[in-house]
This record gives sequence, C-alpha cells and structure tokens, in this order.
Amino acid sequence: VGHVRYTTAGGNFLQNVQPFTAHISAGNIALAHNGNLINTENIKNDLISEGVILNTTSDSELFLHLFARTIRHGNIIEGVQSALTKVKGAYSLVVLFDDRLLAIRDPNGIRPLAMGTVAGGIVFASETCAFDLIGAQYIRDVEPGEIVEVTGDSQIKSYFTFEEAKASPCIFEYIYFARPDSRVFGKNVYSVRRKLGEQLAKEYPVEADLVIPVPDSGVTAALGYSHQSGIPLELGLIRNHYVGRTFIEPKQSIRDFGVKIKLNANSEVLNGKRVIVIDDSIVRGTTSRKLVDMLRNAGAKEVHMRISAPPTIKPCFYGVDTPNESELIASSHSVEEIAKYIGVDSLGYLSREGMYKAVNEDVGTFCDACFSGLYPIGKPEDFKKYQSKLL
Repeated sequence: VGHVRYTTAGGNFLQNVQPFTAHISAGNIALAHNGNLINTENIKNDLISEGVILNTTSDSELFLHLFARTIRHGNIIEGVQSALTKVKGAYSLVVLFDDRLLAIRDPNGIRPLAMGTVAGGIVFASETCAFDLIGAQYIRDVEPGEIVEVTGDSQIKSYFTFEEAKASPCIFEYIYFARPDSRVFGKNVYSVRRKLGEQLAKEYPVEADLVIPVPDSGVTAALGYSHQSGIPLELGLIRNHYVGRTFIEPKQSIRDFGVKIKLNANSEVLNGKRVIVIDDSIVRGTTSRKLVDMLRNAGAKEVHMRISAPPTIKPCFYGVDTPNESELIASSHSVEEIAKYIGVDSLGYLSREGMYKAVNEDVGTFCDACFSGLYPIGKPEDFKKYQSKLL
C-alpha cells in the first residue's frame, strides 16, 4: 500500500505521511486515503472524548480508529461498513489486512479508483497510468459506494451497502489533476483535455501568430486550441522537469521563486509575435502575472491568455489543495480586472457549459464546486477551522 500525493486535510507534516499502519483486534492494518472528510472535527472530538490519542493531524488517521472500534468482533466487512457510516466526505481507500485487501470509494465517487490485474493478482490505483508502469491490465473502476474485497487467492467480492447517492466525480481531475495518459471515470484524460482546448478556441478565438502552452498542464489543451484555430503551436515556455508543482508550495515567496526555476521563456520563438497562452487555471493570479512579464521581456508583441476551465471561484473541500476563497482571484474580481492584473491583452475562460460539452456529459454530472459553488456533499461542519488548516 503506497501513497504518493501530498497529505490530506491536516497539513503537510512528516507524521501525516501515508500509508498509516496499526495493529488492531483483527490483526495488522495499513491504509492509504485520497480525498478529504468534511466532518473531521466532530469525529476527532468524539474520539478524544473517549480517550483516544491521535498521532497525526490528518483526517486519514481517523479511519484507523473507527475501524479499530467496529471490527472488534471479527467480521471485517461489517465492521468497515459500520465505520464508514460515521464519515462524510470524499474518500478513495485501499486498506490492507493480514488476509485481504479492500478498495473503497465513497458513495458520491468524488475521487477516482481503478482496479487492474497483473501476474494473476489484483491491484488498485488512483490512475491507470500506474498500471502501465508495472505491466498491469485495467479491469474497471471501483464504483461509487462500492467495497471491493480481494482475498489471498485473488478472489474478488463486491459489496454495495451504502445509502445510494448521486455520483459526483471531480471534473478537475480531467482539467489538471490526472495525468493525460490515464483513464479516469471511464474516459481518456488526453482526449478530454484536448477537447477542452478545442471548445476554448470556439468560444474565445483571437488573431495571433502562435499558440503556446504553460507546461505541462496546459499542453494537451493547447494542442486542441491549435488544431481548432489553425494557429501553429510552439514551445514558447520551456519547463524544468526537476521541480514540482508550484501551486501547492506553502508560501507565496517560494511559489514566485519556483516559477522562475520551473519555466523559462524561449525568446527565439516569442520575439515580435502575438501569442495565445493556454493554461488550465488561474488560482491566485500571481504565477500568471509573472509568466506574462516573462513573455513580454522575451519580446512577445501581444499576450492573450486562454484558460481551459471556468474561473476558480471557490475552494475544494474534497481533496484538491486549493487556497481559501479570499486568495482565489476570480472569487472577487471580474475577468476584465484579472486581465488587467496579470497584464494580458485579453483573457478568456472556458464556459461551464463548454466544459461539459467537451466532457460529453450533461451540466451538473460532475462535482464542479470550485467553478460553480455547488458542493454535492456540503461544506465542512467546522468551516472556519478547516479553512485555517488548508493554509
């Protein structure tokens, strides 16, 4: 059992690194969790009042303590089902016991979880690109509200005992989070991301010489924009692949410096050109502003920014580490104001309707709370405390 993304709610501290392990009455247990719970504070308060000592600040640890209480009588599946009735939020879980592996997805199916097979065994991953690395074959997704049990002889059993809920998978997985070579929620991410770019070109065309992506997350959408518009695509920004994602760095000063290390303008391509810059989102606006300055310093004659998603106006409470609302520039500024702040000649965001058209689904089929403010499971019960812990 492994976990390779940043920590869930509770902060990026060493003690929050997953997987979490423990010894309970049912034996040894190891657990990894993708997503965030929204009733964390209530569960913590109940556990602490019972004398439980928490070793981390992560919401993921709570699953261990709940499982330890409900599996006391030996029936692991019934115990897990009982424990999960107490949690509310987004969770894709893999839970390893001495004699079985469980893969679990919350009833709304917010976060992805795929099942595959390799060498006669069963494997699970958030993205199918992980299967490619180990030579595994994709079988299917774990369904929303499903518990998949795999025993030592690779026998698979499936349980659906949660109260039925409307499936609300996270659309931001397609826009940014997932790798383009993955299959997520039944669709190829590359194909969806390219269609987002094509739709963006239909909605916000502009006369220009070049389309350039903000690598790496803007590349596939830029291909779609270039194809639809007929404007050639060039690499006007060169990515240093030895640094990580700048949007999750804890301080603005680190994010600013990270942009300089991460990207460099290609003046040979940009000098004297009118360029369309394709990116997946504008969060705080500070990174985009620095990119635009970089492009102009490299000789770009005009800079037109196009975003392959609607404006990000609300924070995510279900597993994407976006800032609180006050730091999201689109929550309090118009498109025109954002364009002026980042210094572009024009700015266009993909419409919500256009986003769903590119995904080929009806509006509202996915969780798009960061764009619409419509939270399918609601906000955290202790909203203000949760906001402070995200920072």
